[in-house]
Amino acid sequence: MIILNKPYVSDFLIETIKKNGFKVLDSEISRNYFNKEELLSSNEAIKNNDLIYSNSENSIDWVIENLKNSDISRMIKISKDKVLFREALRKIYPNYYFRKVTLDEIKNLKVEELKFPFILKPSVGFLSFGVYPVKNEIEWEKVVQKLNQDIEKLEGFFPKSVVNMSDFIIEEMIDGEEYALDAYYDENGEAVILNIFHHPFFDDKDVSDRAYYTSREIIKKYHDKLKSLLDKIGEAIGYKNFPFHIELRINEDKIIPIEVNPMRFCGWCITDIAKNAWNINVYEYFLKQLKPDWHEILKNSTDDYFYFTMGDIPSSINKSSIKSVNYDKYLKNISNPLVVRKIDFRNNPVFAIVFAKTKSLDEIKNILKLDMKEFIEL
Repeated sequence: MIILNKPYVSDFLIETIKKNGFKVLDSEISRNYFNKEELLSSNEAIKNNDLIYSNSENSIDWVIENLKNSDISRMIKISKDKVLFREALRKIYPNYYFRKVTLDEIKNLKVEELKFPFILKPSVGFLSFGVYPVKNEIEWEKVVQKLNQDIEKLEGFFPKSVVNMSDFIIEEMIDGEEYALDAYYDENGEAVILNIFHHPFFDDKDVSDRAYYTSREIIKKYHDKLKSLLDKIGEAIGYKNFPFHIELRINEDKIIPIEVNPMRFCGWCITDIAKNAWNINVYEYFLKQLKPDWHEILKNSTDDYFYFTMGDIPSSINKSSIKSVNYDKYLKNISNPLVVRKIDFRNNPVFAIVFAKTKSLDEIKNILKLDMKEFIEL
């Protein structure tokens, strides 16, 4: 079963559902694409919950409310709560430092209680909202001052099951390069990897999600190592029949997960890029329990870098004051766009999502440096 929700449903996802006859939960969003009689009622959906996929974590509320005592509710709760997730992995990472703090406690924490450097982030979070790298006492003081302002901006944008700015986790800063995977656990708890991305940053203060890329080289280098770790995580938590997007840091042979996003792959339907890169339809692979033959896929692949980039709206801009976006000027920075999705920028934090391929990582590095204000007319 598929649950459709905001913020974005791709045409590719809808086409996949119609082609395969996948069941879809009746909702205000799904009625934009299907007639009511084609959709599952809540009562019917409760009986058809063996495999559940959603394009958005906004659907978590429905699952928790309607499938309270189910295994998928248990898996979602552990995944979404970063403290519970860390506690579940203590056997794998016995020396990893973390602690839970409330918003009120943050304001009164004494500096000598802190172990610099560290990351502060919502215990329940999504993308990079509310994530603060803190290297020293001076940066900590700035973060505490900025926190209330950011909470006001985020309040009401996501359900509390997706982003909750009342409880936070302080955890050690993980060295290394950031990677992300789209994968699922099958009925036996075995991890099946559908894509691996490198998540580059502009500098050490950048926590944005502006670009991710995948390549033949990345899959070859990391598939087996990451599958081995995912199988251990699956065993520790008891994941089964579960789609997820996981972010990790890799420093040589040291691999540490950052967080697991449950019930979905890359958000905003960005996971669709697997079709462009590897000819993998991730929705079909999960709901039909298919496993990629990576040996064959890579043998027939090219040495291109496939990437997606998000045209993000700077937080300093009031979206209601935007007159237009110069998409032509923006796309001049992308040599070979494969898919261009223009997003409703007045109601979302981005104005575009683009899938592209390139022979050079310099193109992606340049995108990380772009000042998005250049493309926005006020």
